[in-house]
Amino acid sequence: MGQLFDLHGKVAVVTGASRGIGRAIALRLAEHGAAVVVSSRKIEACEPVVREIQAAGGKAIALACHIAFKDQLKRLIDTAIEHFGGLDIVIGNAAVNPYFGSSLDMPDEAFDKVMASNIKSNVWLANLAIPHLRQRGGGSIIIVSSIGGFLGSDVIGAYTISKAADLQIARNLAVEFGHENIRTNCIAPGLIRTDFAKALWENEEIAKQRMRTTPMRRIGEPDEIAGAAVFLASAAGQYMNGQSIIIDGGRVAGSPSEFS
Repeated sequence: MGQLFDLHGKVAVVTGASRGIGRAIALRLAEHGAAVVVSSRKIEACEPVVREIQAAGGKAIALACHIAFKDQLKRLIDTAIEHFGGLDIVIGNAAVNPYFGSSLDMPDEAFDKVMASNIKSNVWLANLAIPHLRQRGGGSIIIVSSIGGFLGSDVIGAYTISKAADLQIARNLAVEFGHENIRTNCIAPGLIRTDFAKALWENEEIAKQRMRTTPMRRIGEPDEIAGAAVFLASAAGQYMNGQSIIIDGGRVAGSPSEFS
């Protein structure tokens, strides 16, 4: 049973890994034995995560990567291979949400940025990684989506559209490359206490409403997402393909009665 989650000998790339969910995933992958390339837009933000991994006896390097630029994503993949000798696990976690409010007032530039960063970059990342995963006899691609991919929103509409698209990217890649032992899945978190989601959980009214409509009556923490990534990346998840794991305290399952 101890071998199910063993990632020794595996190489992982994690985007948006300097904080929040990405950081938690990078730390837990390393804890289970993977060598990790920790990336985000600013290398100085990645370096503390690398130091933490190395201090615990793990292997990691930092690399700056802006996901909106294909050449930077290519350099990310190439660096993983050059430094660690291969690639087995790809985590598309980085995303943007530059607008909060009604879709009627959303500038075209903001909408285009969300679509490019949250959808196209994940397609690029997968396409760049797949030839190298083939060389390893397979691998795991994990896209961090959101329960927003299953639910509408009156304040982050474009973001939820992009996260629904991520679910379909995983399904399409699963169908196209599953026969090569390349598995693609999504993790769909609910509201998690990260800097990225501050506009939601720091808003007292929104936070109270979310906790009231979540069966567990609280919001999540980044490390509560990381275990699913370890599962999907490891032998424990070797037959899961084209799926989405919802981790949201039960919110999508249904809202508690106001009288409960």
